[in-house]
Amino acid sequence: MLQRSLWCVFAGFGALCHASQVSIAPHVGPQPGDTTSVGEAPEQGRLLSFDKPHHTTGGLSAKEDHGPLADWLLDDPPSVNSTAHFIFETTDAILSHLPDLTFVYPGFGAIPEHLYHGTWHSELPPGPDWAAFDPEHSVIFCGGLVEDGRCWHLTLMTTRPLAVVYFDGTGAVKLSTGTLDSQDIVTWGDVRPGWSFDEWSRITTLCDWGREYNVDGFNGNELVMLCNFTSGVRVVSSSNIVDPLMPRSTSSKFSPTFEAMYAGSRHNLYPGETRIQLDLSGLVSFYDTDLVPSLVPARFRKERWDHRLQNVSTEDVVRVKARLEEALSRPAGRSSDIDWQALIRVVVDRYSERLQITLSKPKWQLRHMLMPYIGVNVTPCSIDKGVKETASDMLDWTRPVYKLCATTHTDMLKDCTTTSSEKLLLTAVQGTTREICRVVTKMWGLGVLAGVDQFMGIDREPDMETTQRMMKTWRKDIDELMAWLDWNVWVKCRPECSPEVFPLDDTLEYTN
Repeated sequence: MLQRSLWCVFAGFGALCHASQVSIAPHVGPQPGDTTSVGEAPEQGRLLSFDKPHHTTGGLSAKEDHGPLADWLLDDPPSVNSTAHFIFETTDAILSHLPDLTFVYPGFGAIPEHLYHGTWHSELPPGPDWAAFDPEHSVIFCGGLVEDGRCWHLTLMTTRPLAVVYFDGTGAVKLSTGTLDSQDIVTWGDVRPGWSFDEWSRITTLCDWGREYNVDGFNGNELVMLCNFTSGVRVVSSSNIVDPLMPRSTSSKFSPTFEAMYAGSRHNLYPGETRIQLDLSGLVSFYDTDLVPSLVPARFRKERWDHRLQNVSTEDVVRVKARLEEALSRPAGRSSDIDWQALIRVVVDRYSERLQITLSKPKWQLRHMLMPYIGVNVTPCSIDKGVKETASDMLDWTRPVYKLCATTHTDMLKDCTTTSSEKLLLTAVQGTTREICRVVTKMWGLGVLAGVDQFMGIDREPDMETTQRMMKTWRKDIDELMAWLDWNVWVKCRPECSPEVFPLDDTLEYTN
């Protein structure tokens, strides 16, 4: 199903929010006394080189339990209040239309870029107004508004990068169900569902606020609210075109409204709207539990689709706007050169299809996913049938694999992050890769002990009952992991939609 999450960002090159997770609710795993935050990088740094033995037997000594692997327990899942996976997924899908997210970021429009504006008069708008990325979208705003059945269509081209604040999601869709929550917060300081159609008040208030920070406009995926049509853009053409409205007898699949939706659907999935270049070092997220703690209990055990901002406290709103204003005011060159979207996409590309394939070919996929992290000194423990051990105890020997898998993409980045937003993104990537590697390593390790992975030298032939039981356990583990990750790459229209079908939430489901 479609999911919604809540953020703020400045389009171009901006700032992000610091997010160390707050343990308000207990862990769902069997370690209630553990206070380690999800995604927290261990102080000891990277795993030791494989030419230095970690441990070659199944159990860890008491000394090892307090060493560099102490925090890498296979039965220690994320806190139920963790937002690392929400931040990770939203950043990956930030410029896509289909996931229907709600965030705010700093960013810039590309140069040169064309924008379009439909109106009923030939003059430029004297103040703030909308401009569309696709002409199919802009023409519908002038049809049927004049007696002669004609309208004026402006084509604009940017003359410099436009500094815009990007509200993640479908900001142009005027609904009371959450698509405008973050806009409402920045505009008025609270959520106002009844004001969804009060566009003029919204755009003028935002432009008045953004003037101090030289903001040119505000973007909501398909449209941009330009504060000044004479600054940063010039007119390419101003055409008096035929009325785009069709006779009422015309099939809806040929209507201008459908064409506008179809044009926007080209940005449904990754990479989304590439004409906006976001500065993720200026991202401000309502999933930042340090910045916005009041929303933690409000979304407790709710589906992501139901995450809203109505219960945000006044104090948190003040902090969010202050963080956004800080991002907009920060001088250039005060952030790292890390390409966060590329880093996150590397993780998604590596695991998204493999996790799905694992459901049908688990033995080989588990081994392939972990192959780069299985050192020559990683040796399965021998199982003493006379001693009762927990799954975690039996899998102590896999901890080096788990740690190396989880830290490979982020280990060297801790000292590179400079803004609070980048620290938040780092936490998100760490928390997400940690849980992926925890589940995959646990599945692989139990398979080795059961004799399913025969490359590890276990002298055991798995019987049919053991194999079937293992497959059932693996499917449950993968299903739960994919549900937790909730990646948009798994959202498909089933059966595949024909062009005239605009996918709504009841036509989308996961493909696993």
